[in-house]
Amino acid sequence: MNVAEMIRSAGVVGAGGAGFPTHVKVNAASPECVIANGAECEPLLRVDQQVMEFHAGSVIEGLRLVMSHTDARRGVIALKDHYEGAITALRRELSGSDDIGLHVMRSYYPAGDEQQLVYDICGRVVPTGGIPLDVGAVVLNVSTLMHVDEGSRNIPVTDKYVTVGGAVRRPVTVKAPIGAPMDVLLDAAGGTTEKCGYIIGGPCMGRVVSDLSFPVVKTTGGIIAIPEGHPLLQKKSDRMSVQLIKAVCCQCSLCTQMCPRNALGLRVEPHKAMRSLAQGVDLLNGANGLFSCCDCGICTYYACNFGLKPSKVMGLLKAEMQKAGVKPRKEVYSAADRGLGMKKLPTARLIHRLGIGKYDVAAPMEERPIYTAVVRIPLKMHIGAPSKPVASVGQRVNRGDLIADIPEGALGAKVHASIDGTVTEVTGEYMEIKV
Repeated sequence: MNVAEMIRSAGVVGAGGAGFPTHVKVNAASPECVIANGAECEPLLRVDQQVMEFHAGSVIEGLRLVMSHTDARRGVIALKDHYEGAITALRRELSGSDDIGLHVMRSYYPAGDEQQLVYDICGRVVPTGGIPLDVGAVVLNVSTLMHVDEGSRNIPVTDKYVTVGGAVRRPVTVKAPIGAPMDVLLDAAGGTTEKCGYIIGGPCMGRVVSDLSFPVVKTTGGIIAIPEGHPLLQKKSDRMSVQLIKAVCCQCSLCTQMCPRNALGLRVEPHKAMRSLAQGVDLLNGANGLFSCCDCGICTYYACNFGLKPSKVMGLLKAEMQKAGVKPRKEVYSAADRGLGMKKLPTARLIHRLGIGKYDVAAPMEERPIYTAVVRIPLKMHIGAPSKPVASVGQRVNRGDLIADIPEGALGAKVHASIDGTVTEVTGEYMEIKV
């Protein structure tokens, strides 16, 4: 069994958020470089840095497996300079090696964006509608690489490290069974200190949820409790007035000037999107640059001095284009901005602007999986088709058993039981297991 087949059997997908099936990604044509992404874009999350610190050897072994499988000439682990424990652990494991190096960067947002990483490390811009492989790179999250290593030892993906932070009594990074409800994670953090709303993921790119039965999936990185009434929750709401945009947006273009993808020469222009929506005309020259928006939210959470939501407008226009069947063209419109280094937003400034400085604290890792008596494991935790159940109601399963497989001829990922128990429910969306 080769590396890709072992990854496929283990059900590994991109753990950083996208969820692309990893066995497909590593079967791509030979890249020049494989980049391990440990930069952890979002404020408050602590997963990547602790995975690198406490599982450095596994991350490196996973990286080497991918390098060997793809015939890549070099490997690079990208992480931030204040991840001191991770840097020490990685350097210790890499002592005497010359095939893998570290790319240590200052803490800016969004450092973990794969296009930023590719440019920082390789000096090349991934085109709109393209992928890193177009410029000779493959990017994998460090947790994904840990799962690759585990998959090579016949250990399937059954758990996910998740940071539980914000207004909780004891911020912590837990090892949670896939399918565990979010309220169990909050209990592990001692509960909240006041009445809160909840963000699954990070403060900027995460989504607000009200139902804490929402399960942990293979891409979950955090759950952040934010007090009700906090401006961040209001900013993340979908409420948006076209009349307000018409009346307030002064076309200062600061949103565009600060856009990290625009600075790469990809023509992502939020100020024109705002004017297009307000006036009902296309000011974006066919709008291909919209497809390069990564929804980092800098335009909304930092750049706009009037409290408007350019990123929401970008998302709305992009969705309309996709609904109309418009597909991106592979293009880079201009050279990267010569002042790109000066436009990188320090994470500390973003945290201050978001009003979440009091929550920027350590969230120590706990290695033993948290206990839950029931899991609801989604059949679609990845890009592609939902997995097809192979276990049935009443069947007894053990942790690690295959319970859902990849449909014939489809892009997908295998799913495994995350606890020992009995299958109590199977739907088109999830499989429930109870102890």
